[in-house]
Amino acid sequence: MIPRFQSTGLAAAALVMTLSSMQAHAQSATTGAAYGPVAGTGYADLTDLVTAAPVIADATIRSTIKLKGTDAVGAAPGATRYYIEADLGALVKGAGGLPPRIGYLLDLMPDASGRLPKLKKLRVLLFGRPVPGVPNQIQLVAPDAQIAWTPADDQRVRGIAQALVAADAPPVITGIGNAFHVPGALPGEGETQVFLTTANGAPVSLTILRRPGEQPRWAVALSEIVDEAAAPPARDTLLWYRLACALPGTLPPKSTASLDAGNSAIAQEDYAFVVQQLGPCGRTRALR
Repeated sequence: MIPRFQSTGLAAAALVMTLSSMQAHAQSATTGAAYGPVAGTGYADLTDLVTAAPVIADATIRSTIKLKGTDAVGAAPGATRYYIEADLGALVKGAGGLPPRIGYLLDLMPDASGRLPKLKKLRVLLFGRPVPGVPNQIQLVAPDAQIAWTPADDQRVRGIAQALVAADAPPVITGIGNAFHVPGALPGEGETQVFLTTANGAPVSLTILRRPGEQPRWAVALSEIVDEAAAPPARDTLLWYRLACALPGTLPPKSTASLDAGNSAIAQEDYAFVVQQLGPCGRTRALR
């Protein structure tokens, strides 16, 4: 149980939690390494956090309490566990809402000089989930699910949250189906299609067009109809993220099993071109 630190001036109700809720917090806070607040998080990492979090809050840290003993069981070696109270500035995501003041647990590692970051009055973005039966508490969805607030990250988080619930949101890519290559009438001319598998069964395919003397052109279709005028997805968009962070580096052999050696080699080359054009996903954090 978190003790009632009467001298802190914090509301006692915000400090009283059931042991099971406390253990749930501790498990979330210590899966993997412990992190401090980070600014300038990459698009892929932000999208991972937004996707995982039922609740996203823009808040300012009001007070912190260092926890020890049984309240810090499970913290990463060398980490300091805090119970934090923060004043809600805005609710970015969360159907059930949040009270004006919320509490949560956070494990922090010291910097290279052995100092812990200063947290009080820090404005942060929190990615969490409600704690059942404790409406003024949230559980961070990952050890790094608190990031320092910046105008740029705030705007990106809101944009990602909106894109995820949009009617035309691209589906989650789960793998690669069949790939085909059809040569054209002229040498060096042809078309490759790569069909992707998705979590909801929605159709997604890649089309790569070759013309003699030209760089290949590619596009992604989110329906059964392929629009040859479509452009590749812009970097740091949800469709780009779905592709760049899910597609393997090469076509699996089963995808070209029905092709002869020549057409299979061209399909592999065209697919590699798409992967190169997408660029690296840029994910720096482990998925949880």
